[in-house]
Amino acid sequence: MSKLRESAKGQPCMVRIPGVCNGNQETTVLAHLNGGGMGLKDRDVFGSFACSACHDIVDFRVKSRFSRTAIRLFHHEGMVNTQRWWLENGYKQYF
Repeated sequence: MSKLRESAKGQPCMVRIPGVCNGNQETTVLAHLNGGGMGLKDRDVFGSFACSACHDIVDFRVKSRFSRTAIRLFHHEGMVNTQRWWLENGYKQYF
């Protein structure tokens, strides 16, 4: 497992979908942006710390009241917040 994926363990959710986020840091994982191709994950740097509930939504495993565009926006905002956390916490060399 990569250092970036490992860094998600125990972190707060950065996606924070309103009415969805469970805030349970024990369920946080690195949720990759969709775009690596069918069945492929994008590079770890293009991911966000996401609780299990937000991860289900951004991976479209669970239906929600939000449009696909809104869900992608939540995920991208989470990615930026995660990248900021990595830069502030000494993970730049893994980019």
